[in-house]
Formats: sequence, C-alpha cells, structure tokens
Amino acid sequence: MDYTDAQNLALLLLRVSLGLMMASHGYAKVFSGGRLAGTAGWFDSIGMKPGKLHAPLAAGSEIGSGLLMALGLLHSFAAMAMVGVMVVAGWTVHRHNGFFIISEGWEYVFIVAVTATALAILGPGEWSIDEAISLADDLDGFTGLVLALVGVVAGIAQVAVFFRPPAAAD
Repeated sequence: MDYTDAQNLALLLLRVSLGLMMASHGYAKVFSGGRLAGTAGWFDSIGMKPGKLHAPLAAGSEIGSGLLMALGLLHSFAAMAMVGVMVVAGWTVHRHNGFFIISEGWEYVFIVAVTATALAILGPGEWSIDEAISLADDLDGFTGLVLALVGVVAGIAQVAVFFRPPAAAD
C-alpha cells in the first residue's frame, strides 16, 4: 500500500466511524428509550427549551451530519453541523461534570468536535462522494476550518438564545 492509499484508507476509517457513531446518537434520540417525545422532555428538563423543537433538530442534525460524513458527501458542512451539536451538548450537559466521560464530562464532545474539524481541514479523501463529483477540489483546508468555526458560533448562538438552565436545588 502506498502513502496515498494509506491516507485515503485512514480518512475513510475516520469518516465512517465518526459519521456512523454520530448518526447512531441521532437515531437513538428518535427510536430508543422514550423516543423523540422523551428526548424533548429531557431537553426541557435541562433547560433547552422548547424541547419539542430541539429534539428533532438535534436528532436530525446528528443523523444527517453523520451519514454525510460517512459518505464523504458535503463533508465540511457535515463537520460544521457536528461541531455545532457538540458545542451545545458540551455546554448544556457535560461542562459541569469535569473532563472525563466516565463522569459524563466533556471529553467525548471535545474529541468528536476536534475530529470533525480535522476531517474538515484534511478533506474527505479520494475515496469519497465529494471526490467523485469533484466537490472536494472546491473546498480547501482553510474553508473546512472556517466552516468548523461557523459550527462553533452556531452552537454558541443556539445556547445563548434557547438555553435557560433550571434553578439549582438547595
């Protein structure tokens, strides 16, 4: 295997694993446990209101961005959506729990956001739909970085507009 094939294989493995993991989280919001209604209620309970709006948006963003990332189709935009979702999750759910995911900390969301950003910068690789339709040629690493940063700003804006945490219990 030459160096180019090794790079393409590595990008494919990262894209597919990250993408399918993200899509499965969105799927779980819709079809597991309390389903979308339960997810909406949980969003309301943590202060991400209205939950009936945010639950389908979060699930759709996770499913859509995950599948697009896995396919290598509009992968920089998929990364932008992933980063935005992770900013919201990191701030609303994980930030008070420390770093490590074992304590429900922000480690997981940080790694997902950084990996998505790195993939946006690197490009989808030659083994992607973006490459097959020549879209990868139009988006360079700087554009990928800018789109990931747009995801950060969008996540911050969503938190600023909609997140109202419940009052702390005494």
